[in-house]
Amino acid sequence: MSEPAGEVDLAGAERVTYRVSQRFRYTYDGAAKDLDHRLVAVPPVRHGGQLRRFMDLQVSAPQARTTWQRGPDGLQVANIRIDVVPPTLDFDVTVVVERVADLGWPELPASALSSRRLLAPTPLTTPTAAMVDAARSLASSDPVATARRVCGWVYQRIAYVSGSTDVGTTAAQALAGGSGVCQDQAHIMIAMCRAVGIPARYVSGHLVGEGASHAWVEVVVPSGALSSGGALSSGGALSPGGAGAVAVPFDPCHDRTADLRYVTVGVGRDYQDVAPTSGRYVGVGRGALVATQRVDVVSVVPPSATSAASATPAASATPAVATTVTE
Repeated sequence: MSEPAGEVDLAGAERVTYRVSQRFRYTYDGAAKDLDHRLVAVPPVRHGGQLRRFMDLQVSAPQARTTWQRGPDGLQVANIRIDVVPPTLDFDVTVVVERVADLGWPELPASALSSRRLLAPTPLTTPTAAMVDAARSLASSDPVATARRVCGWVYQRIAYVSGSTDVGTTAAQALAGGSGVCQDQAHIMIAMCRAVGIPARYVSGHLVGEGASHAWVEVVVPSGALSSGGALSSGGALSPGGAGAVAVPFDPCHDRTADLRYVTVGVGRDYQDVAPTSGRYVGVGRGALVATQRVDVVSVVPPSATSAASATPAASATPAVATTVTE
């Protein structure tokens, strides 16, 4: 997965504001009715140092009824119902988010460290014996250091090959094949972290420089494993009255921690929890999806700027890219 060279250091900035524009266009070749659709494309109001500043969802069918649901881990789910589905149906989503370096990573209650949701394997993240053995060989008493090593291990063993897997590919299948996409790399890292007792979450979002959505991992560690400034450290006592755990993001597709270049949409146990678009309907018509998205950098505040400084305009980061799938 390549990234643009860019004139602005987004990773080292103090603040970055992004606009993400997405269109999910379904076309039906026959009659369809009673559509019950699930859309996960809007980030939560806050996710650590990411703040949602604006959101808009437009559905092209005027009779559509949209309700919002808050799922586990703060997931924002739009449930859309349409009685009679038109031949062409568009879901247009626009969000503006601000990434603020000083606000750090998502804070969680101490109970997240023993959460069965984030420790138990799922069908997509069930490890093989070989994966468990590898995870144990990389493990130490420091969960952050362990996660770093697992991230590098996955990066070295899974070649990124677009189209080599699909949304139903398991971590075990991807590892056996030696190739996959960011979803597969995330599933393998999650499986291995959970195998050695480190709670891990699948993250769906966007990375500047890519036309398609991206996936990475958050590992849940005691807040004492991090310094107050958000840098990784060797450990320490938990702060009384403070958050007991912190979700630290790792990207095994690029072998690094996720920084201000990343926009989080949602987190869950695996891809199935945060699939961007899914649904069911009644009818003989077959629905086909073309999804397009564009991620633009709206403004950047470099690290040398004061809080009163105005943001520096930056160039658009990512051209729209279309992909086609079948519902």
